[in-house]
Amino acid sequence: MPQALWINRQFEFSARENILPGIIERLEGTPMRLEAKVKGLPEEVLAEKHNSKFSLKEHIGHLSDLEPMWMGRLDEILAGQEAMRAADMKNKKTAEAGHGDKSIKVLLKEFKSARQYMVKRLRELPESAAFLASFHPRLQKTMRIMDLFQFVAEHDDHHLARMTELLDHVKP
Repeated sequence: MPQALWINRQFEFSARENILPGIIERLEGTPMRLEAKVKGLPEEVLAEKHNSKFSLKEHIGHLSDLEPMWMGRLDEILAGQEAMRAADMKNKKTAEAGHGDKSIKVLLKEFKSARQYMVKRLRELPESAAFLASFHPRLQKTMRIMDLFQFVAEHDDHHLARMTELLDHVKP
């Protein structure tokens, strides 16, 4: 079943209690889910595109490319900045990175390392930090730290689902 385009997604963040610990667990599991999805596939299949969209390797590389932005947004919220940095909606970094030419082991390792750093930082936060907030420029709404990382987890799932769609077309 096709999924909605990421740019068209709307998000409601209404949790009144601290749900960040569950979100952290979800974020921590993404590297393992990625590894399971591509296990045993040849490099040429992993680099194959369908309909000029991201290859499996590019999906993983894209997730790695965004990790610094997520950490930057966390730092901005913690610093009390009014608004978070904007994302590059054209994905220039991913387009220019050549992820399709990298080995899957390197891509998975890079993502896992960056994600472990994220999880470590989130686990070190005091509970009160989950409720600190800043304005998200594209969504035009205020997001708390727990909302931001719920958004990140949704973004992970979005790309995992896209990878599943792609596997229907490229699997040998």
